[in-house]
Amino acid sequence: MISLLKNNLLDSLKTVAPLIIVAGLLQMTLVQALTLLFFQFLAGVALVVLGMTLLFIGIDLGVLPMGRFIGAELPKQGSIAFILSVAFVMGFATTIAEPDVLVLTSQVGNISQGGTGRTSLLYLIAGGVGVFVALAMARIVYGASMRVLLTISLGIVILLSFIAPADIVPLAYDAGSVTTGVLTAPIVLALAAGLSSVLAGRDAISDGFGLLGFASIGPIVVIMIMGLLS
Repeated sequence: MISLLKNNLLDSLKTVAPLIIVAGLLQMTLVQALTLLFFQFLAGVALVVLGMTLLFIGIDLGVLPMGRFIGAELPKQGSIAFILSVAFVMGFATTIAEPDVLVLTSQVGNISQGGTGRTSLLYLIAGGVGVFVALAMARIVYGASMRVLLTISLGIVILLSFIAPADIVPLAYDAGSVTTGVLTAPIVLALAAGLSSVLAGRDAISDGFGLLGFASIGPIVVIMIMGLLS
């Protein structure tokens, strides 16, 4: 446990070190913000490092093992519908709790002054991820080509980009970019690794690559379709 704490703390410090260096250089040369404000920045960075460290420890200790276990247990039920249902629920639930998604929906709600509902946008993004995570699990079960799935789905994205309302398209792409964060990514990858580990002829490495990119397409498609319908 001490070793895990130390390693994650060092990783967190390395992650935020460039931000601290850049902000410090700007403070000493160009910006010269109030001393109190700069110390508030340093205190905030310290809290970020602490939060990231605890988050990564939680993922290593509990989230990843549980995700792999659930993925390995799904085929034992003997139902593809059950596998897809669990995959959808897992993708939906983790996206609802994804910090990046919460920040985006909050900012959209503030900027639009209530014109775009924060909760409805959150559910649309989560639903898009859930659907495409389910499709990704079906791809692992049936051995479908990820290249084909990505080609088709990206073709749909390009088509929708030309026919969807112009003010919806940027939001849709932003929604896709924030879905594969610190919570959704490890759970989806662990679920896929567990599923492929118990299926004959499947490989966890080859099955895992492309999943996150594929899952992030879901919100883009869903939001642009909703834009067309509304």
